[in-house]
Amino acid sequence: MEYKQQNSVLSITMHIRIWYDRHIQGSIKLIIFLLVAIFYVTFLCRESQTAYELNKVKAESSGVVHLQPQTGIKSKPPIPELDSVELPGINNVITTFNPVYEYSEEIHAAVEKELKQRNLHLREVCERYQLQFVYPPNPREFFISHGHSLIWCNVFKAASSTWLYYFNILGGYNVKYLQQIVYQPLELARKRFPRPELPELLESLPYLLSFLFVRDPFERIVSGYRNKLEDCKNNYYKSLAKRIIKRFRKHPIAGRTKKCPTFQEFVQFLIEQHKQGKPFDEHWAPIYSFCTPCSIEFNIIGKLETFARDSEFIIREAGLEYLLLDKLPKNKLSRIGNLAKGGKTNILMKIYLSEINRTTFDQLLNIYRWDFELFDYDFKKYYDYIIPAVVEDAKNVTLKPTMDVKNYTVTKM
Repeated sequence: MEYKQQNSVLSITMHIRIWYDRHIQGSIKLIIFLLVAIFYVTFLCRESQTAYELNKVKAESSGVVHLQPQTGIKSKPPIPELDSVELPGINNVITTFNPVYEYSEEIHAAVEKELKQRNLHLREVCERYQLQFVYPPNPREFFISHGHSLIWCNVFKAASSTWLYYFNILGGYNVKYLQQIVYQPLELARKRFPRPELPELLESLPYLLSFLFVRDPFERIVSGYRNKLEDCKNNYYKSLAKRIIKRFRKHPIAGRTKKCPTFQEFVQFLIEQHKQGKPFDEHWAPIYSFCTPCSIEFNIIGKLETFARDSEFIIREAGLEYLLLDKLPKNKLSRIGNLAKGGKTNILMKIYLSEINRTTFDQLLNIYRWDFELFDYDFKKYYDYIIPAVVEDAKNVTLKPTMDVKNYTVTKM
């Protein structure tokens, strides 16, 4: 009997010990899990805070003053003088969009210096004519990616399709999918990056990297005309083509342009639209009123002529090399390279501008005058392309604004 009682006590003791051991082990596992979870959450918060502070420091150190909704337009600091910058070999090198050289800090610094000069030039022109008070911020064509700290204003006919391609990648679309779909890139991109309201844009500018790409204004409108109106292949623009012909064609024309407007007719249409104060189509709208760079100051002003180099700078500055470098299809790379070289473009400009006379040219120039000045493009070379006329000192002209800064005239020096 005593033996059975001892066995019973031992059995109970063993069960208690097993239960206790299991309970302790479970508690230890739970504590370890909680500690790991706390460590992970702390790590994520720390990384997010670091990224936020880094973006904030970048914005504050850039020297860019942004328009704030509460305070209006802030006064800007004096523009410092910079020595001229020469970048031997950099403008024409093939960047790591198609790698043939090692990207270096020296190249990055040289490009950064040139980009700062572009900003200083633009800011000086804005201040000279007080354009920030004439053209208020227009957020319509901006793309904001908070997750990648980027703000881009989409200038149509300035290699915009390439950056639409990039933003679609940033939006999560697969590269193979983007190369096979029939949807318009703009339509896809807007599904992931809706048009922002002005308050969102103004609140985001100080903390995100903002940029746009520009192009010679007359090259841009020739490109827009050729793409949308010259062959009347675009269904959306067929009705516009008919309106232009009905309004401006005085005599019948034979050949392929019979049902499509000539470049001269297109230019007359632009001049009339401008005189009547009507809005321009985005493919030929002046950048000064489209992206309003005088009231929304960008960190980076890229140019089509240095597109690959400037794009790589933006990608590296934003830390997006792993997402965007080497992602362009070969046909896009080839097309960008050809546009940057400009040989074919110069021939096309001579062909199209040879259709218009001096008076029409000056009226067209008045529309895009600010774009030429803001982005430092030369308009005087085009006087050699237009219809010869009795013109004294055609190249010695300057553009002077009238009292109304939106209307300006061409006068001789």
